This record gives sequence, structure tokens and C-alpha cells, in this order.
Amino acid sequence: MDIFDFDEPQEMVLCGASAYTKKFYLNPDLGGLPESIKQELKLMCVLFTEEIGGVFELVFDGDGNLNIRTDCEEDDILYDEIGSGLMVREVQRSKRELFHSLELYYRAVYLGQDPEEL
Repeated sequence: MDIFDFDEPQEMVLCGASAYTKKFYLNPDLGGLPESIKQELKLMCVLFTEEIGGVFELVFDGDGNLNIRTDCEEDDILYDEIGSGLMVREVQRSKRELFHSLELYYRAVYLGQDPEEL
């Protein structure tokens, strides 16, 4: 029995930022996005980590759903855990249309789903 099922789609990080390294990451495999979208993603990620701290990531799951993931180092006493939850909900609300468009793009381009069925 094979313990790895490579037919199962894996998650893919779209972008992220870290308050620890002061760096932003955009997955080069998704570099075909318009420049304005890339800048909006960068601004969102960097502002989150500047205000809250820790690490902020946007991640596509195996089904093409875009999820927000946040984390912090265990000894980070400056990380605002309550603020993180509040800001995640605000980002989800204010960027709902952007996230939906990114999910459609990912499903069509990377998962090979028919855009007409989406």
C-alpha cells in the first residue's frame, strides 16, 4: 500500500509575509496575476504583519479554496492573538470579491476545472 496519494491535490501558498524576517513572498508559479492584484496582496499581507505581528499566509487548499493562515513564534509576546482573529475576519469581509476571483483563477488554471462550470 502506498502511503502517499499523489492524485490528491495539495495545498499551495499564494503569498505571505513575516514580521520576523520583514519579507513578503509571492509564489512564482502564480506570477501570471495582474500587477495590481500582486500589489494588493502585498499590501494586505505586509499591513497585517506590521499591525498584528507573526506570519500571515494566503493558501489554496486541494479543492481551490483560499484560506488565511496566521501563526507566531512560541515566545512572541508582542503577537496580538485577539487582534489577529479580528483582522482575519475583516480581511475576509473586505476582500471577499478578490478572494473569490483568485479561487476561480486557481481552479481554472491550476486545477484544470472548466471555467463554465465554476
